[in-house]
Amino acid sequence: MIKANPSQNEQIWSKTFFLILLVSFLMFLSMYMLLPTLPLYAQSLGGNETIAGTIVGIFTLSAVLVRPWFGNLLDYRGRKLILIIGIAIFLVSVLAYNLAYTIIFLLTIRAVHGIGWGASTTATGTMASDVIPAARRAEGMGYYGIAATIAMSLGPALGLYLVKNNSYSLLFAGSAILAGLGFIGSFFINYETSPKRQAKKKDPRVKGVILEKTAIPSALVLFFITLTYGGIVSFLPAYAGFRGVDNIGIFFTVYALVLLLGRPIIGKLSDKYGPRRFLVPGILMLVAALVLLSMASSLSMFLLVAVVYGLGFGTVQPILNALVITLSPPERRGAANATFAVAMDLGIGLGAVILGFIAQELGYVYMYGSSVIFALLALVMYFSFLRKKLPDEPRILS
Repeated sequence: MIKANPSQNEQIWSKTFFLILLVSFLMFLSMYMLLPTLPLYAQSLGGNETIAGTIVGIFTLSAVLVRPWFGNLLDYRGRKLILIIGIAIFLVSVLAYNLAYTIIFLLTIRAVHGIGWGASTTATGTMASDVIPAARRAEGMGYYGIAATIAMSLGPALGLYLVKNNSYSLLFAGSAILAGLGFIGSFFINYETSPKRQAKKKDPRVKGVILEKTAIPSALVLFFITLTYGGIVSFLPAYAGFRGVDNIGIFFTVYALVLLLGRPIIGKLSDKYGPRRFLVPGILMLVAALVLLSMASSLSMFLLVAVVYGLGFGTVQPILNALVITLSPPERRGAANATFAVAMDLGIGLGAVILGFIAQELGYVYMYGSSVIFALLALVMYFSFLRKKLPDEPRILS
């Protein structure tokens, strides 16, 4: 039932929420160490730009295929079991990278790795949405995003440093240790699970659909935004090298710091004033950042892009995430989070593959210039499908 926005004094922080953030942080840090380095590893095995993009794409696309299934399991079987299974698959996959001496085997492991990622991150996102008070949902999801943000500020730079100064074996070992700590931490998360699980116990015929329809408008906007992000995480180090720019790892640090500072503030403002005032400016900042990136030829220019893109993404993504939770029925929260995550994974994965092909055929400058079209399409999706579903004033669903 829709009701007016209550007091903002409900408590966000708890032991359970902190543990969810800790496990999420460890998993994201493990993943972000590999995100910019595995495409380089693929190229060291003889792969071209298309193969490098596919390394990112197959990871996210395999997560896309399993997220809806795991989302329904979260609603019916509970959160913790799916989290533990997902991290276990993730951990085994990271350890197996040490055995990947061919492109085919590397792609196979990467696909399995994506399954573990899809299960574990759908679980942590749903757990966070369970324990965040409804009146502070955008703010709380902004804090939840801090786990990924800090990991983003450290992971790519750390991974690139290990590859440059040590070896890929040490990179894989470090990533596995982080995933192992996340696996241990997942056993300590305990709280009441989904109401739909109880419903199924009463009536085993209750079934869920694959995707949650209330989440689709927000997911469409996110999909086109993350198409652009797929090109950044996959090819920025190579593009910087093409431009003669060194130490590009700091781009990810600056980008993540902007997210870290901006997410909670923007989330709080969105809870207070409503999402309408922030989504369009956020998307326009992404457009501006991509135009600047296509022209960047110095480290200072790249860092300006990091700031502008970080402000845009840090505005749009947590607000869309909060809307997905707010607009979905409580008993479908796992499926709604899975739908939203599918859009993000599919965007990053297809973005890496499509933009990798453009880079191979036309070059990096045209690749990032083409990304602007995707950001503009996100704006079209907002006005076509999402805007009409937003209330005029800040309101929440209980």
